Amino acid sequence: MIIQSSYMVSKGAITSALKTLASEKQGLEALEVALLGSLSSSFEAAVQTIRNANGHVVITGLGKSGHIGTKIAATLASTGTPAFFVHAAEANHGDLGMIGSDDVILALSWSGETLELSGIINHAARFRTPLIAITSGESSVLGRQADIVLLLPKIEEACPHGLAPTTSTVMQLALGDALAVALLEMRGFTATDFKIYHPAGSLGASLKYVRDIMHKGNRLPLVAQGTTMTEAMNVLVEKHFGCVGVVNKKGELIGIVTDGDLARNIHFNLSKFNVDEVMTKNPKIVEPNTLVGAATAFINDHHIGAFFVVEDKKPVGIVHFHDLLRIGAA
Repeated sequence: MIIQSSYMVSKGAITSALKTLASEKQGLEALEVALLGSLSSSFEAAVQTIRNANGHVVITGLGKSGHIGTKIAATLASTGTPAFFVHAAEANHGDLGMIGSDDVILALSWSGETLELSGIINHAARFRTPLIAITSGESSVLGRQADIVLLLPKIEEACPHGLAPTTSTVMQLALGDALAVALLEMRGFTATDFKIYHPAGSLGASLKYVRDIMHKGNRLPLVAQGTTMTEAMNVLVEKHFGCVGVVNKKGELIGIVTDGDLARNIHFNLSKFNVDEVMTKNPKIVEPNTLVGAATAFINDHHIGAFFVVEDKKPVGIVHFHDLLRIGAA
């Protein structure tokens, strides 16, 4: 009986979840249609207004719209558009001073009748600060007073009572992301720019350059062409990278001997050989300016434990898979 009851509850939960996703999908599809038609000109105007502003984008809202607003502000700021969030209620108690005439206000309200937005609406009119609204209420107070209205399609909430903001907030969030990405592309914002705003965490790690994390100098496990395998194995053990690079008289990397090569040739007396006879020619290499994220994909794609960093055919560094793990990139 308990198992049957649990099954029925689980089945009901999945059915409810699928209905929620279907409702939110409907909202996104309606938003897509709107962007191709009635919403297109106002969206383009909003992007241009924000792009041309000399100040910040000030996002404001209340309740769930406010929470969405904080995320939009964070996304804009991290992708090259200076932005911050001002709580609609706090704005009426002194925070209006944070908004300048060079800024652009982006106000979120599903109904457009949020009473607490009145202070910001009046402030925008007084100081001629451009006001962009994300709302479903075209004839609402916010809709009438805004310079640009990004009108959301009126789709029913996923909540069976039509009360909890669900589908509406998904559309708000998606439209905010669309604004941020459009602005990012207009500015030619690159992965290098992204790195500046994301120095920490796995994302920041993946946006570092290989030159920033590579081992170099006397840490490199290198031997000269013609070196005996006995000497090469000593270097391999001493340096702890699981490989040894082989260089010619010009100092150019011409091959690599790995611990895997040793394992495959264990039945031979390797002391009788030199590295030229065992090494793998044309080893997998990367350049110093390669992003760590790309290097991580490279090491995974080729199933290797380490790679040499080469500049003008000469090894200038080495990176082991453990280095990528250590900084959180792998």
